[in-house]
Formats: sequence, C-alpha cells, structure tokens
Amino acid sequence: MSTLVHVPKNGSLAKANSNVNFPTWSNWLDDIFNEDLPSVFSSNFNTGISLPKVNIKEMPDAFMVDMAVPGLKKSDFQIDLDNQVLYIAAEIKEESEQKEEIYTSREFGYSSFKRTFNLPETVDEDKINASYNNGILRIHLPKKEEAKQKPARTIKIL
Repeated sequence: MSTLVHVPKNGSLAKANSNVNFPTWSNWLDDIFNEDLPSVFSSNFNTGISLPKVNIKEMPDAFMVDMAVPGLKKSDFQIDLDNQVLYIAAEIKEESEQKEEIYTSREFGYSSFKRTFNLPETVDEDKINASYNNGILRIHLPKKEEAKQKPARTIKIL
C-alpha cells in the first residue's frame, strides 16, 4: 500500500531516508514493522482468502454493503446480526484426491474470513436482506422510517 505523503512522528515533511534528518528510534521501529515479510514466510502460508474489499454506500432510504468475494457459493456465507453488529463470515473447505498406479496424492485446503460492522441505530434490523450474484455479496440495510432523508421543500412566509 502506498501513501501520498509520509509524515514521520517528528512532524517534519522530509523523507525518512533523507540525509537532512537522522532516523529516530520511532522511525526506525516503524520501518522495521511496516516492511513486508520476506517471501519465504508469506509464500507457504498465504493460501487462504484475503480479507475481501467492501464498498458501503449511503442512500436516502438505506445503506448498501457490497463485498467482492468471487468463486464462492451462497452456502459458504454466514451473516449474523447481534446487538447492532453485523458479522459476515465465509468458510471454504476443499479436498482433492488423485490416484495413479503407484501413488495417491491428497490435498486439503481451508480458507475463511470474518468481517464485522457496527450498524447505526437508524438501520431497521428486521428488514435487512442479502443476495449473492456474480461474485458480489450485497447486503441491503434499510433505514427506519423516521431516519429516511426527506426531500427538500420550500416554506412559504406568511
């Protein structure tokens, strides 16, 4: 991920690797922890689903949550609502077996994710619905009647 402007903790706008400013302990530690892990660590363990991207749109009468999760089935998802918190999870288990004359090869795969969203009090929890089509999970969060945006109107002066 790239940022447009990097502002070090000391508040200067100079680049951290500039000859003008010597790195502070906090900049040095930030650089260590913000660097990517070597590929030897990530190549063998990053076989699951990455955290899916979400678009949230507010409309006058509802919120719309779109989550890009291609390649799944409706049955892979679990969507729960508890105490104004929306939980979206998916779990995929794969198993394949290939038999040849001399050997048998079996591979197992397991992937999962879970996202949570705190819902505003304006959402009508009883009318929430979801659909999954063409790799997009869409959750419709209608607003309560009193929270819906009313159209602008002109007030006459008496």
